[in-house]
Amino acid sequence: MADEAQGGWSEEAVDHFLRWRRIGARDGAAIRWFHAANGKARAGEAARSDVHMIEADVLLRGGKGGNGDPIMAHPPETDSDNTLQEWLKEIVNTNKGIKLDFKSLEAVRPSLELLEHMKQRLRRPVWINADILPGPNGNNAVVDAKGFLDTVTSFFPTVTLSLGWTTGWHPDKHNKGYDWMMVKEMAQICNTLSQPVTFPVRAALVRQSISQLRWLMQQSDRYSLTVWTGKEDLYSVEDLLYIRENFDKSRVYYDILEPQNSEFKKAIGVE
Repeated sequence: MADEAQGGWSEEAVDHFLRWRRIGARDGAAIRWFHAANGKARAGEAARSDVHMIEADVLLRGGKGGNGDPIMAHPPETDSDNTLQEWLKEIVNTNKGIKLDFKSLEAVRPSLELLEHMKQRLRRPVWINADILPGPNGNNAVVDAKGFLDTVTSFFPTVTLSLGWTTGWHPDKHNKGYDWMMVKEMAQICNTLSQPVTFPVRAALVRQSISQLRWLMQQSDRYSLTVWTGKEDLYSVEDLLYIRENFDKSRVYYDILEPQNSEFKKAIGVE
């Protein structure tokens, strides 16, 4: 496997976009995201947009246990009008970074084989994501951590890994955050890795987990957070500002939905 460092895959996204003068400061909040760019229409919209990073979901046609092509869809969907191959063909013609989110281990190897063919044309941030540990209120199946890491690193030893926890959020009860066992287990898995790692954390659960997540971030300067949110989650701009105050701003990305996204950017003076 040829070294992909020349493609900038081990470079932090903030540094890549700063180097290309696409952001004005070393600030993760300056990076704009397009979420769930799965179907052809959404992927086309993402490609034409002014975002920096495009996030999309990959599974095998036919769903879990399916043996079809890697397609762009989010469970419970098991089919799509877009294959990963077609998706990559469109996205390589842009200057946008990509985050591929895997919900099953079966989809990883065939997808990375496709990615390898495109590698020379993807000299921009590439993140490979999976939820590898059970997290707060999480009841979805995790992707096997060892299988995932072994497969990804065998193809791309320096690619940025996005390693998360399965989570849930319930509007009518107190939602526990990321506890010490969860962050310590993640730290143990990551301490043998040498590439950049970003931890996707659910916006509505971060405020009650600040101590744990600060501790996790202190374990290595290769670590960052990516704040994301579920469609129905209730959280405030104040929660986002609290996150910003508690972490180095160059090490936190925000892949969040409207209206909070615009309100947050306005509050911190980022376009």
